[in-house]
Amino acid sequence: MSLILLAQFLLEGWKPHFSFLQDPAANEMMLLRWMHFVFGIIWIGLLYFFNLVGTPTMRKLDPPDRVKVYPALMSRAMGWFRWSALVTVLVGMRYFLILLSMEAHHSGDRGLVFRWFGSWLLVWLMAYALIYPLQLPAKGFRDSPWVRAVAVALVVLAASWCVLVLNSGPEASNGRLAISVGGGLGLIMLLNTWGVVWRVQKRLIAWTHAAAEQGAPMPPEAERLMRWNFLTARVSFWLTLPMLFFMGAASHYPFLSSVAK
Repeated sequence: MSLILLAQFLLEGWKPHFSFLQDPAANEMMLLRWMHFVFGIIWIGLLYFFNLVGTPTMRKLDPPDRVKVYPALMSRAMGWFRWSALVTVLVGMRYFLILLSMEAHHSGDRGLVFRWFGSWLLVWLMAYALIYPLQLPAKGFRDSPWVRAVAVALVVLAASWCVLVLNSGPEASNGRLAISVGGGLGLIMLLNTWGVVWRVQKRLIAWTHAAAEQGAPMPPEAERLMRWNFLTARVSFWLTLPMLFFMGAASHYPFLSSVAK
């Protein structure tokens, strides 16, 4: 009898206790977070690969080997890179809008959602308009890494300050404020991915494929495009550091709540 009771106790004690949330909105937000993590890892992981492994390795290859490896590698990599970037940002925007809607509801004015999101989008699009020329190949002092780094940092700091001020208020949460900065940096990286890197890579892939298959020489413009691609990828690489900090701080490091109160 005691053995039966002991077995029953062990079975009940080790029985897992879990239940799925009944709130559809909560389940949607969890799904969005999960997708954001998965596709974000693919996107940022490939960005790190390009900057830390791919580019240095390609430079060490002999030209005949490079034109054979480059189109095969980059065609597949760029497919995952650009589409994972798009999914990551779109899913993140949906999550951000839900968060804005919840806080606007609590404040009693649902119209605030459009004001908050519109001001956020406008600030970061203006920031990208300023960062875009800083990534172009240049000569003289404008080509200095320090000049580029300081200029980009000043733009990012100014944009971050603007969105924090425009989104602040008694109802503002640390999560919303942190995402307004981290998500903005992610938007800049998405625009770099589709607006520069993919545009450049399409041409480089086609040229290297023609060189490998037909022996066609690389056009003179290739060197400038490779430089442009390198500078843009490097800017996005460095932006991931504050971006990931603010995205993590949204839930785990509430240091911005005091800004809004």
